[in-house]
Amino acid sequence: MNDQPSNWVRTAPGVPVIRNVNWGGLKTLYVKEVRRFFKVQLQTVWAPAVTTMLFLIIFTVALGRDGRTVPLGGAQIRFADFLAPGLIVMGMIQNAFANSSFSLLVGKIQGTIVDYLMPPLSVGELITGLIGASVTRAFLVGLAVWAAMLLWPGVHVMPQHIWAVFWFGLMGSMMLGFLGLVTSIWAEKFDHAAAVTNFVVAPLSLLSGTFYSIDSLSPTFAAVSHANPFFFVISGFRYGFVGEADSPILFGALLLLGINVALGLLCFALLRTGWKLKP
Repeated sequence: MNDQPSNWVRTAPGVPVIRNVNWGGLKTLYVKEVRRFFKVQLQTVWAPAVTTMLFLIIFTVALGRDGRTVPLGGAQIRFADFLAPGLIVMGMIQNAFANSSFSLLVGKIQGTIVDYLMPPLSVGELITGLIGASVTRAFLVGLAVWAAMLLWPGVHVMPQHIWAVFWFGLMGSMMLGFLGLVTSIWAEKFDHAAAVTNFVVAPLSLLSGTFYSIDSLSPTFAAVSHANPFFFVISGFRYGFVGEADSPILFGALLLLGINVALGLLCFALLRTGWKLKP
């Protein structure tokens, strides 16, 4: 893997050196990763959207009748309106993880990891291309779910704070994208990636306040929920739609930014050393 940045120049006959950013290589990697998941879009985009809509249908039919409301930030929010934003961003972050956790792992298993390590891309450019594709998949899934919810009767999902929808959607997708990239570096077989999905990502997603308000929990369980970074993604994203939150919005926004910086540095260090990637 080349740690030199790009724009080809020649310092001596036959010796190319890359300066600045290799925009051509970065674009190629990004397009390759997007095409990889888009070729099977029924599985990677539309199937998650359908699954998320099933959650909405089941929970609104079972719990959202008779005008049920949920306490949120001192206000009472209709259950369907409370549930919908959390389901959208939950689908986004889970698919961001699924995309990035597959990228390098399949290369290691199939013996094509050299396709990622040999091109003239710096470590930062490699991370940017892989995480960019994961975020793209996450937002495509989010848009598909949001469009379907617009047509579902009794659900109001028109954003009130666009900046919050974008920021928390982006931060959540990047956080799970980085976590997936760390997983794909560490994992040696698909079972390892599946274990992280089943025992880390799924529990943290389901226990993040997507289906219930933290205000209704006992102080002990509320404290445990506040220790879950997924909670701040859900709460901030929901704030963008309903204008109420059960967590400090600014604190959550800065916390997620800090987590992403830390995970990004971890990915950089692992890729630069070639841990579990190079013999």
